[in-house]
Amino acid sequence: MSERGSKRGKGPDLRRRLLFARSMARNPRQVGAVWPTGRRAVRDLLDLSDLSRAGLVLEFGVGTGVYTEEILARIPAEARLLAFEVDRRISAAVARSIPDPRLTVVPESAEVAEKYLAGEGGRERADFIVSSLPFTTLPEPVGRNVLDLAQRVLAPEGAFLVLQYSRNIEPELRVRFASVRRTVSPLNLPPAFLFRCMAPLPARTSRR
Repeated sequence: MSERGSKRGKGPDLRRRLLFARSMARNPRQVGAVWPTGRRAVRDLLDLSDLSRAGLVLEFGVGTGVYTEEILARIPAEARLLAFEVDRRISAAVARSIPDPRLTVVPESAEVAEKYLAGEGGRERADFIVSSLPFTTLPEPVGRNVLDLAQRVLAPEGAFLVLQYSRNIEPELRVRFASVRRTVSPLNLPPAFLFRCMAPLPARTSRR
């Protein structure tokens, strides 16, 4: 665990919570939850893999920054985290409140993450991808584009970690990844479904 990451605060500040609530009111389908995911559930999700060996991590959906803080607490000092968040108010607030040199907050959709990989030393793959995007409420083309991108850019030995409040996404994960593990974080309200997806399949194999 990085020393810098381990000194993060215990929870998102009030400003970020208020921004989350306002974002939910403006665009509930984009946010997909009435309350930020608890830190315990985020830790349960990240515990499914060993981020201490990461070189590059992509985060899809920043929310209040809890995922961001917990990822930074686990990755090496020389690693990089690219976090994508379409709500510019939230992305700006998280970037200001987490001044970590390993972090770049991108105020764009995760759909365009691929074009930012070249700026990371010419890398074409991410070691880990962490997503809190609400796939069940996102417009179907957006959700499909994000899942297809994760399938393309995840390193062969990497992991795509997904937190959802429904199991509906599971079939879409299984047609894109050879290994999908599902578990639950029962103490979160509501309980959260956690998925660890590994071994991305060739795109032509996953098409129906």
